[in-house]
Amino acid sequence: MKIVTLVENSCGNENCIAEHGLSIYIETEKHKLLLDTGQTDAVVKNAEALGIDLSAVDTVILSHGHYDHSGGILPLSKLNHTAQIIMQRSAAEPHYNGERYIGIDTDILKLPNVRLIDGDLKIDDELFLFSGITGRRCYPQGNRKLSCMKDGEKVCDDFCHEQCLVITENGKRWLLSGCAHNGILNILDRYKELFDSYPDYVITGFHMMKREGEHTEEEKAVIIQTAQELSQLDTVFYSGHCTGIPAFEMMKQVMGDKLIALHSGETVI
Repeated sequence: MKIVTLVENSCGNENCIAEHGLSIYIETEKHKLLLDTGQTDAVVKNAEALGIDLSAVDTVILSHGHYDHSGGILPLSKLNHTAQIIMQRSAAEPHYNGERYIGIDTDILKLPNVRLIDGDLKIDDELFLFSGITGRRCYPQGNRKLSCMKDGEKVCDDFCHEQCLVITENGKRWLLSGCAHNGILNILDRYKELFDSYPDYVITGFHMMKREGEHTEEEKAVIIQTAQELSQLDTVFYSGHCTGIPAFEMMKQVMGDKLIALHSGETVI
């Protein structure tokens, strides 16, 4: 298996671009795929700089319906006409941060290879997608300003459009999420329901981003409690993007070597 961080908020390779977004490139025995595509064409430029042929990608998984994860889909589609693009049907709904539109470019929905799904999907013995995360333990406070349109009305986003990817190879399981808007503990609870265990590795943002000194005491408590619970698992976590540096550093103090930072252009494995 090969996993490369193509796009992330910080740069780990002088030849690559950093932007507010996330894209992870994965090679398995059967697939070449992307989890998310960042915000712009940086995914294409960074792949070229790293010698990764995106025209060979067969599957694109969109973790949720936000611009900073879907923005590279249209640039990618100009050089790859065959990769299936899988997203939850609700990811196509309009999404907002306050009054600002943060949903996907609607032109993406015109692409012939877009596949809208409802709920879980077993792609094959390597790849599995799940959604349906209903728990609310240590729920990210940053979700409070986020909304979506349902039946013509703007409502609080329940993140039913968020899906997670599970990769099984060589007896190990990787769990990948974009931002863990539903809360990483709740995602892991759903994972355990499905697999009766916890993953060996997790790649995800934690949606805890704020500048230094801006987290409230309530938010700090959620960050620390999350880190404490994750540290009890025999799992290694790779995180970045919407986690934010201050929250990452708080979690790192608790989790130590079990938490590793993601950066644009760096190889995970």
